[in-house]
Amino acid sequence: MELVQQGMTASEIISFEPATGAEYWRRPVGDVDAEVAAAREHWIGWASQPVTVRMEALRRFANVVRGRAEALADCIARETGKPMWEARTESEAVINKVEISISAYLERTAQRRLEGNMGARMAVRHKPHGVLAVLGPYNFPAHLPNGHIVPALIAGNAIVFKPSEKTPATGAMLVECYHAAGIPEGVVRLLVGGPDEGRALAGHADIDGLLFTGSARTGVALNRQYADTPGKILALEMGGNNPLIVWDAADIPAAATLVIQSAFLSAGQRCTAARRLIVQDGAHEPLIAAVKGLADRLIVGEPHATPAPYMGPVIDNDVADQLQESFLDLMMKGGQPIKQLDRLMADKPFLSPAIIDTTRVTERPDVELFGPILQVIRVADFDAALIEANNTRYGLSASLIGGAPELYDRFWANIRAGIVNWNRPTNGAPSNAPFGGVGLSGNHRPSAFYAADYCAYPVVSTEEDQARAVIGVGLRDVAQG
Repeated sequence: MELVQQGMTASEIISFEPATGAEYWRRPVGDVDAEVAAAREHWIGWASQPVTVRMEALRRFANVVRGRAEALADCIARETGKPMWEARTESEAVINKVEISISAYLERTAQRRLEGNMGARMAVRHKPHGVLAVLGPYNFPAHLPNGHIVPALIAGNAIVFKPSEKTPATGAMLVECYHAAGIPEGVVRLLVGGPDEGRALAGHADIDGLLFTGSARTGVALNRQYADTPGKILALEMGGNNPLIVWDAADIPAAATLVIQSAFLSAGQRCTAARRLIVQDGAHEPLIAAVKGLADRLIVGEPHATPAPYMGPVIDNDVADQLQESFLDLMMKGGQPIKQLDRLMADKPFLSPAIIDTTRVTERPDVELFGPILQVIRVADFDAALIEANNTRYGLSASLIGGAPELYDRFWANIRAGIVNWNRPTNGAPSNAPFGGVGLSGNHRPSAFYAADYCAYPVVSTEEDQARAVIGVGLRDVAQG
């Protein structure tokens, strides 16, 4: 496929609106070495500022975004295709991230003083790593990279940010907001580029770490790449093949609504979206009928449409084609469609929400189908449901709908995931809590409230006002020569 069809040329990155196919934004590809050098030159000055100064700069950033919130939401909507109501929630999340990150920094990296031996003081403080690279995803092109950048800046790091080549305009607007708030241009650098620039940035000798949000395939490659550089911090926030168990649900309409929210919010383009719906065989028909009924009513449309759509398109035609191929593959392996995955416009990436029973698929692919596809798996009992839920290399999000507290206790104790919910969707994790997973979902570097942990490293110091030292054992007497 020609690079220009992917929104790239040899010298430019071009962004297209998924909903219309119209060109939205273009800019020349950046220079990796120049951007890293600029950040390296300026980070010490930023790090030497009192943390209160850095915090106030980020509060100004929040105010800048607040004043440009509608423009940022419009940019997000046009570049991702998500409805305006959802883009506005992302814009608001960018603003809210500042105070959450300040609270997290004060709580998780607080300075401590201890008394040492002989009256010496012991201090625990935190230092920034230096220059951190941030690679952003396309599904939340403002909120997710901002979730790395804000805590990293508070800690005193400089940033080189490469947004996804599919959503570069949103990344550029975000960087403009940092600069408008008075954060020095050398401290937050924008790198426009594609996969080649991303690889060059990740492997650059002069960065001190990489904060990544994206696919498991890329995350695993980065983990392998960083195996020989233990001195650099690597935080991986990857995807999930997330299970949603519905068991003994008393309120079928409510359970069905939670299933729809879990599977089809953001057109399924959330790493926490439910990919597998696990139900009790023989008792599942009312739930599945209710879920299909709601799915049939979901409005799919362009971001600014009236009435407002529930889903927009997926990010581009390539992704839509891949999802259609994946759905067909599941059918060829024995999957029974409950609601077909339809291409609503031949030349645009609008897809209908799809549901397929894959109970009889013996070799069910353990992959993240990043779009509006929900697999239904029927099992005989709750033990089998737990086994099926954990039958994945991922471990990001899992949810149980229904059941008594004792059943949830079993679920919580046995499920392998970083986010475990009860009678709530699999997605929509709070920002004032850690966010991350295990297995192919992350490398034990949770973000959100815990991002402060990987943005600075602890330093312990033993300190006295005056040098004092005595060697009491093992010295030859002076008179003996």
